[in-house]
Amino acid sequence: MDLRGERLDHGRLRGVVPRAATDVDAVLEVVRPVCDDVRARGAAALLDLTERFDGVRPRHLRVPPDGIAAALDRLDPGVRDSLEEAVRRVRAVHADQLPAGHRTDVAPGASVTQRWVPVERVGLYVPGGRAVYPSSVVMNVVPAQVAEVSSIAVASPAQREHGGLPHPTILAACALLGVAEVYAVGGAQAVAMFAHGYAGGPDGEECAPVDLVTGPGNVYVTAAKRLLRGLVGIDSEAGPTEIAVLADDTADPAFVAADLISQAEHDVLAAAVLVTPSQSLARAVAAEVSDRVPRTKHHERIAESLSGPQSAIVLVDDLDAGMAVVDAYAAEHLEIHTGDARERALRVRNAGAVFVGPWTPVSLGDYVAGSNHVLPTGGCACHSAGLQVATFLRGVQVVEYDREALAGVAGHVVTLSHAEDLPAHGEAVTARVGEEALPAGRLP
Repeated sequence: MDLRGERLDHGRLRGVVPRAATDVDAVLEVVRPVCDDVRARGAAALLDLTERFDGVRPRHLRVPPDGIAAALDRLDPGVRDSLEEAVRRVRAVHADQLPAGHRTDVAPGASVTQRWVPVERVGLYVPGGRAVYPSSVVMNVVPAQVAEVSSIAVASPAQREHGGLPHPTILAACALLGVAEVYAVGGAQAVAMFAHGYAGGPDGEECAPVDLVTGPGNVYVTAAKRLLRGLVGIDSEAGPTEIAVLADDTADPAFVAADLISQAEHDVLAAAVLVTPSQSLARAVAAEVSDRVPRTKHHERIAESLSGPQSAIVLVDDLDAGMAVVDAYAAEHLEIHTGDARERALRVRNAGAVFVGPWTPVSLGDYVAGSNHVLPTGGCACHSAGLQVATFLRGVQVVEYDREALAGVAGHVVTLSHAEDLPAHGEAVTARVGEEALPAGRLP
């Protein structure tokens, strides 16, 4: 895509940058009967839908405690060590995100206190389709624990190869984090389960409804989150993963190519976009991609992703024009490979996460950077943030005035209540302090 010489205003760029063609609205009518069935039939519907979509009818919807413990016992020691390091780093970063409550004294005897209160119960979704994502267990669970959410449940698809349980590495990650409530349910039906709850499952199992659902998933999970939003809170509508790379002649084409390929590995709809003013770098990266893709394990999936309309090399006049393009694109992951990478990273307005310089690939953030990999996609980074401790917190304001403080502003309340033609609002104040407390001229 050649944007050299073009007028790069933000509105036009949002319409021309490469983007995956996913229509969540169209999928809503596919998931609506699924969600309605879960609401109406509960556990029976979940068992039928799991058999239909995952090819296995689990003996239990809720994974028995011994199944979770056994998965940890069998976990490869190297994988366990890496997961524990990921947990340590993610917990350290997210612990520093905790907001402090504060009290503001607006006048003598008048205060507003800001409290941060965790949601009571959350449902965390961990995908399990083309790949297994124990890292998503870490990214969902740790910020919820740091926020001190009291009830945490995880859902991940039942696996036919594992006797109707979620993948054992998913279960092991849950065990490492002390999560005992895990469900072998995937897709839209998992979101519906969290939203509606169920009773009467195998051996009397039940699932209480949650207040908030978080976690990435495919377009069906996203559509279910959109459909049930309001009944239950959601973090975001995460779509196919995406990477944008802003680079100049100082970039190593092998690094850039490897990073574009790494994200294309996720899904045939994954987006990989290179933005550069350098034709020589563009050619070098294209050559590296052509050489590397056939040698990768998932080369067919990667090739389809990189040849789709959502992936491109975008040529621009200069790096400032490139900054305008990546800000309009609002990528889930943005890498900056320029001679002044840190300075440019601090100027980026729209991105889920920014990765600075040649030694900070996106895959580092996928696992052990300490940042969170559940990030906004599809351009939503211009108005939404990634999963964080604040996702699991609600700001509650506590307002406290004494009689003198109320009397001091009674006239303003009465004036504004009449300006809005809501006089009873003002009368709720004068009933307490009397009309004599009003300044002259404040009576209607």
